[in-house]
Amino acid sequence: MKKSTFSRITAIAAVISMFAFASGCGNESSSDSVSEASGASESIDSENESSNIESSEAASSDDVSLQKVLDSGKFVLGLDATFKPMGYTDENDEIVGFDIDVAEEVCARMGVELVKEGINWDTKEQDLNAGRIDCIWNGMSVSPSRAEEMNLSEPYMTNAMVFVVPASSEVENMEQLADKVIGVQNGSTAETILMDSNIASTITEQPMATNIEALQQMELGIVDAVFLDSVVANYEIKSSGKDYKILPDGLEEEDYAIGFRKSDQALRDEVQRILSEMKADGKLGEISTNWFGSDITTVK
Repeated sequence: MKKSTFSRITAIAAVISMFAFASGCGNESSSDSVSEASGASESIDSENESSNIESSEAASSDDVSLQKVLDSGKFVLGLDATFKPMGYTDENDEIVGFDIDVAEEVCARMGVELVKEGINWDTKEQDLNAGRIDCIWNGMSVSPSRAEEMNLSEPYMTNAMVFVVPASSEVENMEQLADKVIGVQNGSTAETILMDSNIASTITEQPMATNIEALQQMELGIVDAVFLDSVVANYEIKSSGKDYKILPDGLEEEDYAIGFRKSDQALRDEVQRILSEMKADGKLGEISTNWFGSDITTVK
């Protein structure tokens, strides 16, 4: 114990002597030591910063959404299969439509199979985030809440929101809808727009599961008018010969986009790239003309 204590005292004395010697050498030596220590600290900070950047890039490279689709050979598209003419079930029980034709071409260029999955429009975000579908592609209107919840493509079509009434209706403009019952699809941006509009307090809103159901209810006289997308209204009038009329004044225009999971940037970007390629080579315009009589797409 005594020997150990003596050794410790000797070591402490040596250290004190070293500090005294260094102090006697003046400020220049001390300054150099501080500078070297500071330089070492800056070097470590620089390395940490570089490491953080590399980690960020590594996190970005963790996105396997596109590779997952390519490996499975399937791209699952979620839709409300009643939304004519964007995506709907025809008389042969096949899901068809403008969006479907475009998606089929995108999948052909990706080398994968398109899988069409009917979903409840009111719970579409849950289906997407649960991984049951790879995207929502069905004339989906852009809104701030959807932009926050999903990774949206660039808009591919502009659509007006309009009121439809029976041809026999005495209603000629939006002001005359006061005290009327208006059908609208539940969970749609049309419902949000209608509820937030200046006429909301003067009408009775009647939510429906689909636009088709709302139009059927109008034919039965249960609702007086339906508020919906102009592409749907025009298609119904043109294709089925329904005796409807569209009021000249609507509420606002919207853009259609495709919704992906927030983290699926690689898949979103590849679909967007192919859409731009289709616009450039004329295929997108060809599909649009088949459905609408001209190229009404807004893809760049």
